[in-house]
Amino acid sequence: MSTTKEVDEAVMSYADHDCGTSKPVWLLARLKGEPIDLNDVAKVYFQQSLQYDQSQLERDSVKVRRKFDFIVLPMMMTTYMLSFLDKQTLNYSNAYGLQKDTHMVGNQYSWVSSALYFGWLVGAYPWQFLLQRYPIGRLIGIMLFIWGGAAVFNFSGFFAIRFFLGMLEAVISPAFIILTSMLWTREEQSLRTSFWLSVNGISSILGALLAYGAGHATGLRIPQWKLIYLIVGALTFAWGFVIYLYLPDGPHNAKMLTEYEKVVAVWRISRNQTGLKNFKTVPAQIKEALLDAKAWLLFLMAICYGILNGGVTNFLSAIIEGFGYDALRTSLLQTPVGAFELVMVIAFGYLSKLPNMIGVTILISCIPGLAGLIGILKISMSHRYALVGMCWMQGILGSPVVLNWTLPGLNTAGHTKRSTVLGIYFVLYCAGNIAGPHLFLANEAPRYPTAIRGLAGAYAGAMGLQIIYTGYCYIENRNKQKKGLLDGTNFAEEAMESFEDLTDKQNKHFRYRL
Repeated sequence: MSTTKEVDEAVMSYADHDCGTSKPVWLLARLKGEPIDLNDVAKVYFQQSLQYDQSQLERDSVKVRRKFDFIVLPMMMTTYMLSFLDKQTLNYSNAYGLQKDTHMVGNQYSWVSSALYFGWLVGAYPWQFLLQRYPIGRLIGIMLFIWGGAAVFNFSGFFAIRFFLGMLEAVISPAFIILTSMLWTREEQSLRTSFWLSVNGISSILGALLAYGAGHATGLRIPQWKLIYLIVGALTFAWGFVIYLYLPDGPHNAKMLTEYEKVVAVWRISRNQTGLKNFKTVPAQIKEALLDAKAWLLFLMAICYGILNGGVTNFLSAIIEGFGYDALRTSLLQTPVGAFELVMVIAFGYLSKLPNMIGVTILISCIPGLAGLIGILKISMSHRYALVGMCWMQGILGSPVVLNWTLPGLNTAGHTKRSTVLGIYFVLYCAGNIAGPHLFLANEAPRYPTAIRGLAGAYAGAMGLQIIYTGYCYIENRNKQKKGLLDGTNFAEEAMESFEDLTDKQNKHFRYRL
């Protein structure tokens, strides 16, 4: 990390240049032979912002936010849509003879379903260290090339390839959480995160329609389920070029911004009190993460949501088919699941923007899915469409999942601490995804009562833990308020402190979002 003197010299050097020029400020913060410390870069940009009128920065920040919303956010949404579509291909192809062609018996399909999450489990924590040191856009772009080029053509390689894809895809969610925290304010993050996860709904619709189309493709030299994999892989590979070239690592190298707009972008997120990125690993922050009670509440919630996601994602097709529908009808009946997810995830995202509403929104968004599970267990089999409606409500699961994902980014400061919390969080989330499909016992089709009760218990556990987490954060904020640490009287001092890579406990100005 550069010294304060070196940062000041960079600021003074840049003060002689016009912000409208193409000279990149971050080059002034680079130390010979060392990676760029983005917190030092941010200090240079923030010092520059102090030269401008606050009202001017406020007006220009709207333009910067719109550029991120209409250029970067769609790139993130498309990437996430393809990622989820890739995961869902197993579910959709299952209706077209995948198990029969690959000679799966008993619970082998459950193990193949879990293979991706075994890979994610292995890759989740190492990716955090790579994300700390290397540009997000380049890492994800390279991952897309490899992941899009993979193909599944025989059962002997099925588990191995799903495992490998899981290792690659493990970078997407934590990378986007980090990137969201660097480009948008804390008040904006939950809605933007909801947007890039809401495309799971679009993915579900496209996947179901793709499966429906594949079902009508007859006379092929390959089975219909393999056609689905080939189409998704080609789309992913092509999109990798866009991400590699244009997805930014932060405001400092966002190609859609002028140099002045980069100054405004850093000024915008200075109130977040989370800084940007520090390439060095700080052991003390790892220790703090492991001893933080709030982090452990997040870890337990990660297990609950992982169990829910793993079960719902991989067995929704089997449940609907078990109500007496053929493969084509089953594919069509899954399209409303995506519509429910798309609409409700965004709607709950808007609700979470209100003051002190993230925790409450997560609790409310759990209710439809829980009610749907009870309906699947209790409604008579003669009411098939009512049962299918209960399955559609499972699409709303995406809302509590993604809003819970935002909490480590919103309420954890210090880059090493945040990376540690995110790493452990997604390791446990993956463990839950592995366990979820194994709640579905083949001899209990089509209602799968053991699985439905287990998923309902996971919802109840997640809701109870969320209440405790929100209450804990409220008490922490109140204690800081009593000590007079959240007065906000010196904006410049507080903002500069946010770029010192302090943890949420060390930063006296940090406030937890409820």
